[in-house]
Amino acid sequence: MIDIKVPTVGESISEVTLLKWTRKSGDWVERDEVIAELESEKATFEVNAEKAGILETIGNEGDTLNIGDVLARIDETAAKPESAAAPAPAPEAKATPAAAPAPAAQPAAAKPADVKASPVASAIIADKKVNPSSITPSGAGGKIMKHDVLEALANPGKKAFAGAELFSRNVRQEKMSNLRKTISRRLVDAKNTTAMLTTFNEVDMTRIMDVRKQYKDKFKESHGVNLGFMSFFAKACSIALAEWPSVNAYIDGDQLLFHDYADISIAVSTPRGLTVPVIRNVESLSMADIEKKVLELAGKARDSKLTAEDLQGGTFTITNGGVFGSLMSTPIINIPQSAILGMHKIQERPMAINGQVVIRPMMYIALSYDHRIIDGRESVSFLVRVKELLENPELLLFGKDPVKTLLEV
Repeated sequence: MIDIKVPTVGESISEVTLLKWTRKSGDWVERDEVIAELESEKATFEVNAEKAGILETIGNEGDTLNIGDVLARIDETAAKPESAAAPAPAPEAKATPAAAPAPAAQPAAAKPADVKASPVASAIIADKKVNPSSITPSGAGGKIMKHDVLEALANPGKKAFAGAELFSRNVRQEKMSNLRKTISRRLVDAKNTTAMLTTFNEVDMTRIMDVRKQYKDKFKESHGVNLGFMSFFAKACSIALAEWPSVNAYIDGDQLLFHDYADISIAVSTPRGLTVPVIRNVESLSMADIEKKVLELAGKARDSKLTAEDLQGGTFTITNGGVFGSLMSTPIINIPQSAILGMHKIQERPMAINGQVVIRPMMYIALSYDHRIIDGRESVSFLVRVKELLENPELLLFGKDPVKTLLEV
């Protein structure tokens, strides 16, 4: 019998939370197979079986464990059961009925494909033309059952919270995760320890949208990734950070630490909370390199695969509230950094250009900054420079107007 212990995940981390067991006690596990997911205050990580054998789990999901605690045991002397070779198809077999379509007689457009409902519930939804979003599901995995539809029909315009009844007064208690504790502490620290101000501007996104429309297919064919907005913003910020170095600096006691590189943190929202993985040396990357890194980090964040290395460092942060529909916000600094840029929703608005009112796709941008190190002139000039670079994408190549460079003016 060998012990599987909670591994060391960082010098400052002394405890972790057991998020879930991916295999249960009594299962046969192969060597290096993932048996559990743990969450530290910085990231989520997996624990692998060190030997093949019968697993004995210790502790329950949600438990707080100290580094070095015994997480599980494996009996490597046990004989491998004959049935252990074929557990993999089980998830597919279970998934098939849940994703099965309603009876053939149901019109294809009767309900969205991503709505799970029993056959009877699906038939009632189609017949009565009920909006599935107005129904509170009570079935396993959020499945809509017959009585859920009947309840919605009996109480039109009334919708209970998921898992609750109408006029519920239920209060649920849930333990705060280590990650959420860390987010809370860092946000309070940012408000209490920095002299934070926010300056705003707006960007005409016409040129960038034209470039994406013109080159998106060729870009995808050449590089295997889509051309998004983040690469334009990251590249523009890397140029502006080089020109306004205090925006790219830290305060360390009575010293200022200036960075001659742009490690840009990208705020990513996950079901467990906000994470900020880092794209390193953005100034040295191509647009395709940036897009590939964004795709990689977003995928790792979604699958809870971010490592401590992915999250460490960062000299500046970009956050995009526009993906959720935010029109304007004041982002909070990701300490110990000194500034953060907020992107927002692109919205068509009437703009006065050359004496004419025209409709343009506009985005508000916001720069929150630590006034202890960044003065108003620097913050405003930085944001104006970012605006200039985004509205004239050709400047991203050299950072200067090609014609002015040619004429040396």
